[in-house]
Order: sequence, then structure tokens, then C-alpha cells
Amino acid sequence: MTLIIAEAGVNHNGDAKLARDLVAAAHKAGADIVKFQTFKAKNLVTEKATQANYQKKNMGKEESQLAMLQRLELSHELHYELVDYCKELGIEFLSTAFDDESLDFLVNDLGLNRLKLPSGEITNAPLALKHAQTGCNLIVSTGMATMAEIESILGVIAYGYLNPNAKAATRADFEAAYASDLGQSVLREKVTVLHCTTEYPAPMEEINLNAMNTIANTFRLQIGYSDHSRGITIPIAAVAKGATIIEKHFTLDRNLEGPDHKASLEPDELANMVTAIRNVERALGDGVKRPTVSEVQNKSIARKSLVAVQPIKVGQVIKAEDIAVKRPGGGRSPYDYWQVIGQKCNHDYQPGDTLID
Repeated sequence: MTLIIAEAGVNHNGDAKLARDLVAAAHKAGADIVKFQTFKAKNLVTEKATQANYQKKNMGKEESQLAMLQRLELSHELHYELVDYCKELGIEFLSTAFDDESLDFLVNDLGLNRLKLPSGEITNAPLALKHAQTGCNLIVSTGMATMAEIESILGVIAYGYLNPNAKAATRADFEAAYASDLGQSVLREKVTVLHCTTEYPAPMEEINLNAMNTIANTFRLQIGYSDHSRGITIPIAAVAKGATIIEKHFTLDRNLEGPDHKASLEPDELANMVTAIRNVERALGDGVKRPTVSEVQNKSIARKSLVAVQPIKVGQVIKAEDIAVKRPGGGRSPYDYWQVIGQKCNHDYQPGDTLID
């Protein structure tokens, strides 16, 4: 079953009540996981880092990334509250770590056994190495990445899983780990790669959903999709194309101030997406082509038989003008049409009677 991640991200705006309400909304919508972001702004950006264009546009003002992110930090205390609240409701808590300190907190203090490496960190080999060395299952998002960059970071991750205590490594070490049978085996066991387009909202013509399958076919790993498009169409399509994880931003209100609200689903939309994905899963089936239980009862109604179109007497030689192919089914098969013509009739038939032999 597709794992559905409701990405709260920073849509809590630094407010504890809003964060709890996001957890409740994700649970009510039927998501499997609600995900936040864990970082220390000072460890993430410099004072000179500027906002992305979409952040300036969505927030309606321009400021440094540092100033923006400092308002969006979640305190450690609130993390504990959210974890407990998730356990109470029965939804998994997940958060993305953007720095070493935050990663240590999520794993060592909160005890998470699933982690997410975000698109912006796909070239951050030291952080990716630390993620893998935790031994946790790992979701790797690939927005803005080339295939070569994906392969490189998978090498780092393979090396980290195989060498949990290593303090340093080289590109050659990573390449060797990726090329090894053990490296490939641990990647298949532990890693899911998400296709993603890092723009908020992502233009439809830039989503390139077929790239998800290119990633899957190239790396032979579980594949998923992290969606930043408007609406719910694309994540539903991704499930039909084989995504095993769907991640989608959501908010309580798209009109709230913040960088990601405008590219997020509101709760009713999130619920509709979950329902649609579950319907697609049921519709995909097992791939074996055979009549279904409900189809069997319709065979005799929808299919046709050989029928008499004028009286036919016993012993009469049947001619083409004596018979036709009409509903209902259940009588002699239309495949026998050519065999029947020229035969002597064994029964009396009236127009509309189904031929029985």
C-alpha cells in the first residue's frame, strides 16, 4: 500500500497550536505519516543567504533566509509534544533534519527509525553519510538533481550503511560501495527514492512524471513522488505509475503567511487525495487478466449466441439466412457460425430461439 506523507513542513508558522492542529488534520484525512522539518536556522544558512523567488512571492516580502527560518524553528519541547500526540492519534511522526544537531536529536532523543533526506541536501555528502550511519530507513528526495548526482549520493548512503563507524571517506570509497553487491542489497532494503520538482507550485510542464520511472529502472530501488504541483491530479497519477510513497504539502489555510502555504493542500483536499489514491490502489489489482466475480454474471447478458431468425424444422439444412448472432449469450457460440451453416437441424426452432447444438 502506498505510504502517504502529509507534509506539514514549516506550515505551523512556529505556533504550537497550529502544529498540533496540522497533526490532527493529517490524521483525519487518512494520511499514514505527518512530517515536519527540524533545523537550527543558524546551522542551516548564513546571514547572506537570500530567499528563493517563490518564497518572496508567497510571503509578499523580502528578507534573509535566516530571519525567515528563525521564526519557523520548532523547539525540542514541541517535538516531544507532537510525537506524543501522534502516538495518541495513531499516525506516524516524521521530520526532516537539515543539520547534524537536528539529525542526532531525531534519532537519539526522539527514537525515529525512518528519515528523509531532502532535495536541497542531495549534494551534502557528510549529512547523507550520517543519515545512513544511523541505520534508519531512508527516503531520498531528488528535486533539482541529475541522474549522476542521484547515483553519487546513493554511493555515500551505501557506504554509510556498510561502514556505520567511519569518520571519513573518499569518492572512490563511495563508488566502490555503490558498485558492490552488499551496497546494492542494503540500498534495496533501506532506501526509497522520490522524484520531485523543486518549485512551489511546480509548473505542470516541468513535473516530468516519467522521470520517476527512469529513476526506478536505472537504480532498481523503490520509487516515490514528492509533489509540489497544484491540486491532487499528479500524486494520483504517480501512484498509478508505481509510486510507493507520496509526499504532499498541506496547510490549514492557504491564505496564512508563510513560504509554503500557497502550494499546499487544505484539509479537505488532502482527504480527497488520500481517498483517490486508495481507490487507485484497489483499481490496479494484481495484473492477472481474468473475468472478475461481478463480470461473470454479465456474460450471458453482454455476449451473444447463434439464434434462429426464421422457423427451422428438424432435418432442415441450415442456411446463412436462417440464423444470426444476437444476445443473450449462453447458447451455441458465434465461433460455430460457419460450422452450423450447411448442417441438418436436430431441433425445431422458432425465430428468436437460441441454437443449442
